[in-house]
Amino acid sequence: MKKYFILACCLCGALTMSAQTWEPLFNGKNLSGWKKLNGKAEYKVENNAIVGYTKANTPNTFLVTKKNYGDFILELEFKVDDSMNSGIQFRSESKKEYQKGRVHGYQYEIDPSDRAWSGGIYDEARRGWLYPMTKNPKAQTAFKSGEWNKVRIECLGNSIRTWLNGVPCANIWDDTTPSGFIALQVHEIYNKEDAGKSVAWRDIRICTTDVAKYVTPEAQLAPEANMIANTLSPTEKKEGWALLWDGKTTEGWRGARMNDFPKKGWAIEDGILKVNKGDGGESTNGGDIVTKRMYKNFILSVDFKITEGANSGIKYFVNPDLNKGAGSAIGCEFQILDDEKHPDAKMGIKGNRQVASLYDLIPAPKDKPFNKKEWNTATIVVKGNHVEHWMNGVKLIEYTRNNAMWNALVAYSKYRDWPNFGNAEEGHILLQDHGDEVWFKDIKIKELK
Repeated sequence: MKKYFILACCLCGALTMSAQTWEPLFNGKNLSGWKKLNGKAEYKVENNAIVGYTKANTPNTFLVTKKNYGDFILELEFKVDDSMNSGIQFRSESKKEYQKGRVHGYQYEIDPSDRAWSGGIYDEARRGWLYPMTKNPKAQTAFKSGEWNKVRIECLGNSIRTWLNGVPCANIWDDTTPSGFIALQVHEIYNKEDAGKSVAWRDIRICTTDVAKYVTPEAQLAPEANMIANTLSPTEKKEGWALLWDGKTTEGWRGARMNDFPKKGWAIEDGILKVNKGDGGESTNGGDIVTKRMYKNFILSVDFKITEGANSGIKYFVNPDLNKGAGSAIGCEFQILDDEKHPDAKMGIKGNRQVASLYDLIPAPKDKPFNKKEWNTATIVVKGNHVEHWMNGVKLIEYTRNNAMWNALVAYSKYRDWPNFGNAEEGHILLQDHGDEVWFKDIKIKELK
């Protein structure tokens, strides 16, 4: 009887799995259901695959589905020349009013180069990289050179996830485009010698029925990146993240030297917290702002964007009562700076006053993923005496405080006159007014035990 029961359960499970409905997007014979946009690269059907060939003097070329798709699971295989870059667009659009019809939207990256960002998510012709593979380096070995590679893309509501050869790659929470077409990309080339190289796709199929039933369980996903400003995704809430700034009010913050939020020098506009332009001095306009609470062990994430020549910083272990004179409140600082234009970049020792550095103490590497014209994400990790600085998903600095080496380092810095600098068990978090316009958003924290 037990054997029959087990057999019945197996049959039931098989029937449930077989209930998933797949629709082919490519019939293996011709390009019915697809159209070409933007560039003039060629697409042909060869050996049951769609093959795209690079062409000189033409922009990115896209082979686009005539239908739009919102919630879906997309699977396909691709093979690419190792010298090429390509991608798979999804939830993408082409509108006359947007850059004269240029294709824009989410792109599954195909990157056979040494950078190895295949499976990452790029926002074509719009926001740029949403999920570079620096966020998930374990997946950078998933690509198989010279072979067919298996792609899976899951879109359900704001959740967008990717896989390559069964390896979880990217995972974002975003609401910019809920629906759009799927497209295959032949990237523009910059050398005529690269003309005629190919990328191929085959076995293209999509599931749009009961998508929620067939998406992959959370335990099998890549680390998530929330792209919706000043919000917490369901995953972040489960993981214990909290917003330090709600995107609308001054709740939870005050001036470093006052009980209330500064009445000048700061502004809230369209979900952005701005330090207004002043005279370039430390705390001479609105002054620094600090969290009302103190924090001990945490992961702090702050998105920031600078203006030309700007200087600012994110400080932690801050004691606002330490400095009663002129200048900024005292604490360890994740430096924010225009290294090219601000004179402070050339001061200090070995670049320890440049962006992402532990200000005046430890320099960040010169080769760092910083774009001064775009938003950047600063991440500070504190676990007891161990501290790390990350920027845009890359760890740049780590150090240990409360030891002889740390104290010696402080003794040769501008902080030498502050007693026991950097060794406090807890402190406030600070955003600095250094008299230059700098923008902040997505300020969130996860407290650690």
